[in-house]
Amino acid sequence: MSSPQAAPRSAAPTARRLFAPGLLFALPFLVLFALFLLWPLAQGLWMSLTDTSLSAHAPGFVGLDNFTEALRDADMWRSLGNTAWFTVLSTVPLVLVALGLALLVHTGLPGQWVWRLAFFAPYLLPVGVVSLLWIWLYQPDLGLANHLLDTLGLGQLAWLGDESVAMWAVVLTTLWWTVGFNFLLCLAALQSVPDQLYEAAALDGAGAWRRLWSVTLPQLSRITVVITVLQVLASLKVFDQVYLLTKGGPNGSTRPVVEYVYDVGFTGYRLGYASAISYIFFALVLIASAAQYAALRRREK
Repeated sequence: MSSPQAAPRSAAPTARRLFAPGLLFALPFLVLFALFLLWPLAQGLWMSLTDTSLSAHAPGFVGLDNFTEALRDADMWRSLGNTAWFTVLSTVPLVLVALGLALLVHTGLPGQWVWRLAFFAPYLLPVGVVSLLWIWLYQPDLGLANHLLDTLGLGQLAWLGDESVAMWAVVLTTLWWTVGFNFLLCLAALQSVPDQLYEAAALDGAGAWRRLWSVTLPQLSRITVVITVLQVLASLKVFDQVYLLTKGGPNGSTRPVVEYVYDVGFTGYRLGYASAISYIFFALVLIASAAQYAALRRREK
């Protein structure tokens, strides 16, 4: 009798044999990740527990005093409120306008490349150019915005000098500048909708509006959620255009929390306190992100 054959060894490499080559390939990324992300995070956390300053004195450990002071800081809470208000005001139009523009282009307007270029080109401009352009448009006497209001018989506005208007001016600038990216995502999603769905709806007698509500919008639900999440995170980090347009004014009505951190750290020289505010804001962003993720998972189920 022939001896029983041994069980054939698996041809696939074991996880242990793959670990070392995989780690070697990932090592450059891990080094850069640790050097430029993990180490600054750890350094900033330690700094938030000290009274580090740009002055000459040596920093001392203060524990949670910076966090306690920040939680009692009315200016910090006002800047957080400005950030939340800007996020609400900007996210909604940046999603809806992008969807509307994509639908217009997708319907087959003549000269499609012109429309795509016109909608996306502002997104390619640097923030300095965008801010300077809109500062000219918002000029009280010579700006195009007030000229249009005069033409319509409406009163002029101090676009960047009125507390009740300045935030809306920043939102309008941000909408013009960044809507092109969301437009591109929506247009790509529209082009991936199967034509068979529209053909089946047309055979069932569905008109253009019914096809929009029953076919197009449901097919865009996933990309709409993605755009909304990305836009919320981007709006929470707003700084550049606000600083260049209004420097947080008038009277702090547009100052976001990132600018407040900048003012405290590099104008007030209190780096330890600025770090504490940054970590409070970081925790709030994590909570908001977790809430969004939980809501999306619940919707999918």
